[in-house]
Amino acid sequence: MLEVLITLFILSVGLLGVASMQFIGSFSNKEALVRTQAVLVAQQMTERLRASVVPSVVTDGFVADNAYFNPINYNFNNLSCGSDQSDFDCFCNEIPAAIPNCLDGECSAAQFAVFDAYKMSCAAEVASPEAELSVACTDKEPADADTCTAGSIHKIMVKWPAPSWQGLDRTANGNCNAAGSQEFDCVVIEVTL
Repeated sequence: MLEVLITLFILSVGLLGVASMQFIGSFSNKEALVRTQAVLVAQQMTERLRASVVPSVVTDGFVADNAYFNPINYNFNNLSCGSDQSDFDCFCNEIPAAIPNCLDGECSAAQFAVFDAYKMSCAAEVASPEAELSVACTDKEPADADTCTAGSIHKIMVKWPAPSWQGLDRTANGNCNAAGSQEFDCVVIEVTL
């Protein structure tokens, strides 16, 4: 009888270990899915940025329209929703009137920048409802008229909330957490045009 109790105890501890592995595995799968989608969004934004450049009139190289680097164009900051719907339901099911529809007609470079920011913000919203997309530039020639001079480094970042677990301190990543107080994970792509 004692042998049966010991066997049941060992079996129950083993089953708890298996359940724990399944539980931790589900977190890892969710994190991997969000990271994969964020990589795809960042890569697509990089391709859209590359496709929109024009030759620089100041120096050798290419420049993108200054509207690509305006944070108001990303994450629906330039739009408002009158309901309590999610951002995706409110803005992404159809193109809002404030966004130029560059699918149907011709658009200027600035309009394409706003349209690209909108489309990629929708894609980031699909990856994670709290995801944030940003495009920034480390301008190598701040004195000229371009926000991002030819040859400057363009930084595309998709970040999303990610709790610290399994010994990972998400607040320590300076790329994702400028203030160092929030738990974000991110994907960063830097490209020089």
